[in-house]
Amino acid sequence: MTISNASSPAMLEDSSVDEKTIATRHADNPSTFNIPTGKESEEQLPEIDHAAEARLLRKLDLYIIPPTMLLYLFSFLDRVNIGNAKLYGMEADLGITDTQYSTAVSLLFVTYILCETPSNLVLKKLRPSRWISLITTCWAIVATLTGLVQSYGGLIACRLILGALEAGLFPGMTIYLTLFYTKRQLALRVGYLFVSAAIAGSVGGLLAYGIGFMDGTAGYRGWRWILILEGLPTFVLGIAVYFWLADGPETAYYLSPEERMLMVVQKRRQIGHTASADLQHKEDVYKALKDWKVWAFGCGQWGADTVLYGYSTFLPTIIKGLGKWSTAEVQALTVPCYALGAITYLTVAYFSDRYQQRGLAVVPFCLVTIVGYIILMSDVSSGVRYFGCFLVATGLYVVVGIPLAWLPTNNPRYGKRITGSGIQLTVGNAAGIMSAYLYKSDEAPRFIRGHAVSLSMAAVAAIIYTVMSLYFFKRNKRRQAGKEDSILVGKTEEEIAELGDENPRFVFTY
Repeated sequence: MTISNASSPAMLEDSSVDEKTIATRHADNPSTFNIPTGKESEEQLPEIDHAAEARLLRKLDLYIIPPTMLLYLFSFLDRVNIGNAKLYGMEADLGITDTQYSTAVSLLFVTYILCETPSNLVLKKLRPSRWISLITTCWAIVATLTGLVQSYGGLIACRLILGALEAGLFPGMTIYLTLFYTKRQLALRVGYLFVSAAIAGSVGGLLAYGIGFMDGTAGYRGWRWILILEGLPTFVLGIAVYFWLADGPETAYYLSPEERMLMVVQKRRQIGHTASADLQHKEDVYKALKDWKVWAFGCGQWGADTVLYGYSTFLPTIIKGLGKWSTAEVQALTVPCYALGAITYLTVAYFSDRYQQRGLAVVPFCLVTIVGYIILMSDVSSGVRYFGCFLVATGLYVVVGIPLAWLPTNNPRYGKRITGSGIQLTVGNAAGIMSAYLYKSDEAPRFIRGHAVSLSMAAVAAIIYTVMSLYFFKRNKRRQAGKEDSILVGKTEEEIAELGDENPRFVFTY
């Protein structure tokens, strides 16, 4: 069948309507059907049993979310616990200056950003269970051995290797989630993944508080024990995920044949998600590299990640400058900030998925973060500035996390999705190089420079995400009005289905 220019706007997918409205009810027996390959008409898709769909979603969450959260929790903990180690004598023991410490923090991100996109490109080929298990086990070894370094050079080497190995986890797990969840389910599940960073902050503070009392045990300082004992559980997890993670819906050991078929139907009901689109094509990779929207999201992520890494790494230092607390008390005071950030993010992610609103979720929380930094820079009491730390955490994790689900849901083709997410995270994590130098000890207690840069980067993110939200909204309006239907002229239904986000029937999440 070939499409003429008279395509009706009524055929367009609408973000306020469930995608099932595009398809019609399957004929006689909905319990027995053949799964369309993507070259068949959407009209052949059966009606979904929503009770079965709810049961399937609960099962997926049960088997996927726990390892996902644990992986990123340990990853983030092993990456930023150097901030806690600083308070327990690392600089003095290794004979390094404040600038050398900042360099050690930042150099991790050099190899991290270089390896993110390549890791995404090999994820499916090497199989997620094998690849994620391999890099997790290897970085666990490096993270643990960092507690035994005796020189600045040894610390730098460990940080560089750690960055290369950890690079593949977050972008890989984000793409992994898109293999199992639909666009209406993704933000909350990426939220579970990302909120592990906030939980890691809370857990890291508590662990450092407890492990710090081991200072001097077996002749090792407290900072060494922090790095060693926080690295060992990751090794165990790395072995476990090889058996825990499934490589995809079609091979998931915990799904019945009926549940696997239901997942395929769910995916095919989303415009642009064909069998061919689920494969990695070079053309899709090139399209992502040339898509300005991908780079815009990367720049927004760069602004948000500058705030994230500055806050996560130096929150103990910031709080220490607010009063005359012991190191143990400082660690304890970081916990409520991270806990609030985690709770806020999960709440916002839930409603963002439910109402399919991304920009409206992100931009207001950029403003909350900005207010938090204004308070931190103000000449007010320590208690008020500590409240500013809570405001930053409230907005920060929403600003960083929601766009990580926003971009993938607007790229239904796998090759473009993995490349786009890789670029988004690569550009974003480049902020880690700069953020390591934002908070100098001699600028305590108000850290005007570090807070001002973080505030500015939150504002940059707010501007970019406002523009992207308006852009997607206007594109949807044009498509609903049939103003982009000319691209359909002369194309068959099979060719239209392979257009991905270029298909006028595809509705952008905004």
